[in-house]
Amino acid sequence: MPRSDRSAPATVPGDAAAESDARTERLQKVLAAAGVGSRRACEDLIFRRRVTVDGRVAQLGDKVDPNVAVIYVDGERLVTNTRLVYLAMNKPRGVVSTMADEKGRAALADFLDRVEERVYHVGRLDADSEGLLLLTNDGTLAHRLMHPSYGVPKTYLCEVAGPLPRAVGRRLLAGVELEDGPAKVDSFRLVDTFGRTAQIELTLHEGRKHIVRRLLDEVGHPVSRLVRTAIGPIRLGDLRPGRTRRLTNAEVAALFKAVEE
Repeated sequence: MPRSDRSAPATVPGDAAAESDARTERLQKVLAAAGVGSRRACEDLIFRRRVTVDGRVAQLGDKVDPNVAVIYVDGERLVTNTRLVYLAMNKPRGVVSTMADEKGRAALADFLDRVEERVYHVGRLDADSEGLLLLTNDGTLAHRLMHPSYGVPKTYLCEVAGPLPRAVGRRLLAGVELEDGPAKVDSFRLVDTFGRTAQIELTLHEGRKHIVRRLLDEVGHPVSRLVRTAIGPIRLGDLRPGRTRRLTNAEVAALFKAVEE
């Protein structure tokens, strides 16, 4: 008769299920905690079939694990996992787009003292560029935002050598041949001119390295200042250089919608 191994931990049937049950909460409570509205208002949303959980229409009495459930309200994704963080940052000029720099240059982590969670930057801005960066610990969303197949547009405000002929905008919209293939912008707008400098706004969904600078170099108007003002639905606004802010629930939902479309 084989001797039992007393050193092995006992497995009690139902432990895993009990642990899972301990993490679940009433759906209306989860919605209310996420800022959707009062519990009564959230119950009404569930009753009116405006809430889905993991792909099915929710019902009153449902319980969910807020850390793993995929919840939509009126077709918009609601993030209920409190461990996930979504930040917007205004990266100053001269700061490298890494969390730390082996050469001792100013890096993103130098501006995140008040952020307790470990986050990562979504994409990059070169050291000479400034403006909007997104930071998150949501790997799935970060991957979709950076992957070219999702085509999330980015908007830039550029100062270039002027004057600026109208043909420049037409060339950028039609497409310019670069050393690694053709590239074009989705939109072009002349914002202002002052002296021998022009200020333009470009939107494109290209993600190649230094793509904006290379495009404008190719048409004969090199960039003297470049500021990213938007990534998809998220705008830089009046966020000061070096500062960060947490995205609102509506902004996070808009980002999910951008990559799902």
